[in-house]
Amino acid sequence: MNETFQPRRRALLGIAMAAAAAPAVSGCAGHHKAEQATDAAQHAQTTSAKQLGEPLSGTPGDGPQVLMMIRHAEKPTGSGAPYGLTPDGEHDDKSLTVQGWTRAGALIGLFAPRTGADAPAPVPAGLTRPTSVYAANPTGASKRPYQTVTPLAAALGGIPDSKFAKGKEAELAKALLALSGSVLVAWEHQSIPAIVAHLGPVTPAPPTKWPDARFDVVWVFTRAASGGWTFTQVPQVLLADDLPTPIA
Repeated sequence: MNETFQPRRRALLGIAMAAAAAPAVSGCAGHHKAEQATDAAQHAQTTSAKQLGEPLSGTPGDGPQVLMMIRHAEKPTGSGAPYGLTPDGEHDDKSLTVQGWTRAGALIGLFAPRTGADAPAPVPAGLTRPTSVYAANPTGASKRPYQTVTPLAAALGGIPDSKFAKGKEAELAKALLALSGSVLVAWEHQSIPAIVAHLGPVTPAPPTKWPDARFDVVWVFTRAASGGWTFTQVPQVLLADDLPTPIA
């Protein structure tokens, strides 16, 4: 049974926190994405409670066409500021920082943008709108992967599927490969290569390590005609310090 870690109220509090912080993104493009995040957050709050309670686990199929993987957003760096914060504003070293919540809100504009008329808008080149959203189970461990995609999942009409915990990367990969559509996974960066290792042939080979300082990249695996995967990286370019380059 899937863990429903945060109820609807807390999910929407997370969206509100991220949307309120969204003006911190830089430049004209960042301002536009911040507006999209706010619009999407407002749209998510009109979604029914029933929809918001359903994990975005996707539907069975003969394999997804696109798998996208992100590292959780920014975290505390020590015992002092910046602090991790729960959606209720309580200090918690297993939660995202304010900058992390800002990124979580901005991800709505990246993966699920909407027009001013509240209609779906095209996603940036190289990405797709997720039909499934997965995150590492937050119970007794880091809450950050789950928190990172909770606002996005709410904007898409549900909650992240969190039935798999860190250390269960092989089981997660098996489940992902049995889905259809487009899948997004938020995980801890040290273990993302362990998920990739169970996907089958990938060309070109992804980096073997995810750098500690990078929170701003999407790894994209697109189904190849051969049955394997084509690998690309899409920089998020959402916050002021984001780099426009992939991970080397």
